[in-house]
Amino acid sequence: MKIRNALTIASLSDAGLVRNFNEDSVAVDEDIGLVVVADGMGGYKAGDVAAGMATMIVGNELKAQLGEGRSNGNPVSAEAIRAAVNRANQSIYHAAHNRAQFQGMGATLVMALFHDDMVAIAHAGDSRAYRLRHDKLEQLTVDHSLLQEQLEMGLISAEDARVSHNRNLVTRALGVNQNIVVDVRQERALPGDIYLLCTDGLNDMVDDADIELAMVSLQENIPLLVKQLVIMANDNGGHDNISVAAIRVDRPFPARRGFWGRFFSAWRRG
Repeated sequence: MKIRNALTIASLSDAGLVRNFNEDSVAVDEDIGLVVVADGMGGYKAGDVAAGMATMIVGNELKAQLGEGRSNGNPVSAEAIRAAVNRANQSIYHAAHNRAQFQGMGATLVMALFHDDMVAIAHAGDSRAYRLRHDKLEQLTVDHSLLQEQLEMGLISAEDARVSHNRNLVTRALGVNQNIVVDVRQERALPGDIYLLCTDGLNDMVDDADIELAMVSLQENIPLLVKQLVIMANDNGGHDNISVAAIRVDRPFPARRGFWGRFFSAWRRG
């Protein structure tokens, strides 16, 4: 059984109502259970290029890593995910510093890699991952942003944070420096779970409570869910590009064996 038979995946990317150009990028590879969402920065064309590079390079790198793992028996670890994101980071960084039209470009990124009964979540920046389990929504990532740092230090209240002008000042992004720190977590994925990856064009416009309500109401129709979330963001102003990917775990993944068994077994031990 392929991984695609265990998941229902839908994604949608929209320019919103204010921006004339969509700088987000979404990539889905159902065969390996990979979804990548990136939010480009740097203005017309530059941000689009950075986001496209991020999703393409991370996808290609991980697919190559998985192929190598199957052929030579070497496990792929969380470090392989970090290495894939760092490869994308370096490519964006060098393009931004060597071509005038791409100067200042960068991208935030969030990704999910599914297999066996596990999911790996990685992110850099303020693009987010959520999980709906037993009709309860949980944010799985912590924003790498100035606003989040202010919240953690108690310098600003949650109420003031909702209207802060610092909402979009990120402290990590691909392409800004030659190296990037990538947060990676892994957890068991249960049948019935719905994972949501999004750019800040969604969560800046739609409260978590309303995201939860939409996910609970439309969990049986994942394509309609992503459409509804984009509509809700636009109804609330659509001030930014909006990208959403939803992944529902429909049944247990293929039994752990061979490459993937070594991958996740090594991860649990390490």
